[in-house]
Amino acid sequence: MPTDKYSNMEEKLWILEDLNMMYIRQIALSLQDSDIQKKIDHEIRMRDGACKLLAACSQRDQALEAAKSLQTCSTRIMAYMSELQRMKEAQVMQNIPRRSSDVGPMDDRLPCKGKVAISDLRIPLMWKDTEYFKNKGELHRCAVFCLLHLGGEIFDTDMVIVDRTLTDICFDNPIIFSDAGPGFQLHVELYSCCFEEDYSTGSTPRKLASKLSSSLGRSAGKKLRAAMESGPGSPVSNGGASPLLLPVPSVQGPKYHLLAHTTLSLSHVQDSFRTHDLTISGSEECSYWLPLYGSMCCRLVAQPNCMTQRMMSGWLKVRQCGGDPQSCSKVFAVLKGTSLFCYHRQEDVETNIEPVFTIGINKETRIRASDKDPHSKAQNICISNQYGGEEVTHTLTTESREDTHGWMEAFWQHFYDMSQWRQCCDDVMKIELPSPRKPAPITPKQGSLYHEMAPLATPSCEGLLLQDNAVSAEIRALLSSYYSDSY
Repeated sequence: MPTDKYSNMEEKLWILEDLNMMYIRQIALSLQDSDIQKKIDHEIRMRDGACKLLAACSQRDQALEAAKSLQTCSTRIMAYMSELQRMKEAQVMQNIPRRSSDVGPMDDRLPCKGKVAISDLRIPLMWKDTEYFKNKGELHRCAVFCLLHLGGEIFDTDMVIVDRTLTDICFDNPIIFSDAGPGFQLHVELYSCCFEEDYSTGSTPRKLASKLSSSLGRSAGKKLRAAMESGPGSPVSNGGASPLLLPVPSVQGPKYHLLAHTTLSLSHVQDSFRTHDLTISGSEECSYWLPLYGSMCCRLVAQPNCMTQRMMSGWLKVRQCGGDPQSCSKVFAVLKGTSLFCYHRQEDVETNIEPVFTIGINKETRIRASDKDPHSKAQNICISNQYGGEEVTHTLTTESREDTHGWMEAFWQHFYDMSQWRQCCDDVMKIELPSPRKPAPITPKQGSLYHEMAPLATPSCEGLLLQDNAVSAEIRALLSSYYSDSY
């Protein structure tokens, strides 16, 4: 009987999740953003697959890897749903009429995006003398990994087994976020799971439910918490309101817990190894506890697009201050980084030929536009820099007022990007490419997860992940009519 009761509970959870996906799709369709909906669908399929893998694992290390995948997928789903919520709120705010008294000077200029990379992550441990030096006491081992998320980009590190023989938890491989703005917040979360723990079926994660409920608002949040606090045999209902963002149904196996976390921003970026404070969760009584020192070391760098990409290019005539007005050099100019690169030919840019000369463009540069001749269409742009206490001015001549406007706008945008990215625009910071991940080592006696899954395999892996769940005829009809209307 208890088994039937648990099965009925699982069925209700799946039904509500299907209804929940209808709600999420409605938001995505109203925002005309199918890309984020595809991401959510993909992660839900991956999460379902991770649940099946976790249930089929017989080896401890494989179960830990599957649980890690499950945690990562759940975090991505939450992030994508939160992003949808923010987009919906922004859309609503745009439609609210503003009073005339609220309208002020608004700058629509937005800073460029860029790459943010974190590497050489080290988290020191603080073992007791009797544990580390004298090697006494019970050997305590934990499996740990880091989740790093910036906006809608979420990455995980390799899993590391930690015991008292280690002085630091090390994650060497660089992780690169490719769509960051200067106001980015990089969340670093360290998760831990006791390696020797006897895994058993757990209850619904209340912490996850709390996070989801807070993102939904007060009314829906109360309903979510009420649903999560219901007993295993209690019916889960939302009273006919919008479907709830339910966490994944509980599965038997290892569970990761948040051990420590921190948030990094632009102020922490520096082209060197730095130490940052960690906020530690849990206590020594927890099975997943590790004696963290309370800090982490890493190299956090950023590459704004204005430093690495061509922001503006075109033909110009250049004359240095004091030179013959008739002796202008016609060059193909490229604005990138802290320089305006000047080439004889446009083809030289693509073939990486050295420029004929460069003009400095930095935070101290002064630029102004002026007419060369009131009766001429040609325009002048003056660029002034200080070199050794002496001011050097270059005069750029364009072919038309439209070209002058285009170049001036590019320069102002460039200066704005530099002001927002601050120290990241002093020099181009180097980002190392991550090396391919090595597969988890498996001893011959253990076999592979593929062979363990063989009895459960279906002709298609996609079919395994998308295996239909038993729902009532009424719900099936409702979902069928919704999807046919949507697509």
